[in-house]
Amino acid sequence: MPQCNPGGKFCFGISVVHQDQIQLPPLAVDEYHLDEESNVILSTGSRETGGFIVYRKGLLEGSLLQPILDEHPRLAQFQLPAGTFVRHKGRQYCWVPVTPSGLLKLDPAMLKVFELQDGDRLIAIRSSNLAFTMGARGGLIERIHQYQGEIEEF
Repeated sequence: MPQCNPGGKFCFGISVVHQDQIQLPPLAVDEYHLDEESNVILSTGSRETGGFIVYRKGLLEGSLLQPILDEHPRLAQFQLPAGTFVRHKGRQYCWVPVTPSGLLKLDPAMLKVFELQDGDRLIAIRSSNLAFTMGARGGLIERIHQYQGEIEEF
């Protein structure tokens, strides 16, 4: 797994949006134990990186991000329809089912919110112990594309 920049950002791989689906890299699925839950929470990415951020509810509970769950109990209990967004402090959040192998279905409305389209290549970046980013643009992404080693694509 290549280091994206000095200071410790690591890339799990590249995932391609294909027919409204995206396969998350197995290393990210394993590290964040996505197979322990059947749903993930997604949020809009940063202005610079774009894309989306992937959270497992079990990691959010009791963390500094617990207020997201507290203020949006229907999101926390997966009672909203999958892909329905709520706002929290400038970001939009939704939930979607995830397969044990890390396959996500992103409907066209979700792709629009995330400013993505079929064929986009997203870089899976370790963000914190709570989440990883599926980044679409920005300086960090450009450095990954300049990386001389091999990066797995999914």
